[in-house]
Amino acid sequence: REAGQRPIIAGGTGLYFKVLLEGLSPVPPIPDDVRQHWRGLEAEHGAYALWTTLMHDDPEMALRLDPNDGQRIVRALEVFAATGKSLAAWQRTPGVPVLEAPNTVPLLLMPERATLRARAEARFDWMLDHGALDEVRTIAGLGLDPSLPAMRAIGVAPLMQLVSGTVSKSDAVAQAKAETRQYVKRQTTWIGRNMITWNNIDTQSIETSLASAITFIQS
Repeated sequence: REAGQRPIIAGGTGLYFKVLLEGLSPVPPIPDDVRQHWRGLEAEHGAYALWTTLMHDDPEMALRLDPNDGQRIVRALEVFAATGKSLAAWQRTPGVPVLEAPNTVPLLLMPERATLRARAEARFDWMLDHGALDEVRTIAGLGLDPSLPAMRAIGVAPLMQLVSGTVSKSDAVAQAKAETRQYVKRQTTWIGRNMITWNNIDTQSIETSLASAITFIQS
């Protein structure tokens, strides 16, 4: 801006842009002992057991979450345990935006669902051809805590089963691609809920829309 140029922020997840335009909810820091307590329970009993606990303690958040999404369930439980207040209530508390919405032009490039899914599956095939299985084999040899975020990356669990010999390659690949499709669906749902006011540029209009965007950027 000081140089008279127009800032452009691209890439990242929708949450990054939500934070830029709306700020972060002021959730207090969670004590380590509380966090470790819930992570330990999730590792021991599984996500669904903790989801039933969340349904009892904080039904509003429980109904928002997939019963198998251990990471988000643990987050909701630790916030409730540490603050006595639902994460949903904290999320309704306004944050401090980094950018002023009236001074931004939000553009969302959104391929057709079928195109997106095909690209996601092709990407996983490319990963397999370029060392993904060797990477997972190395991870398996480290004996890491299964609750770590890296261990929950899409495709890691089925490839770990393939490395251990408990499933066939075709079954592991099918499961990994199914996880990817589920992730695409969750992201698409999130975008539809949180970025509904953005300028949505689909595949058919992308050339015309991008030309207009480039003209705007250069003006």
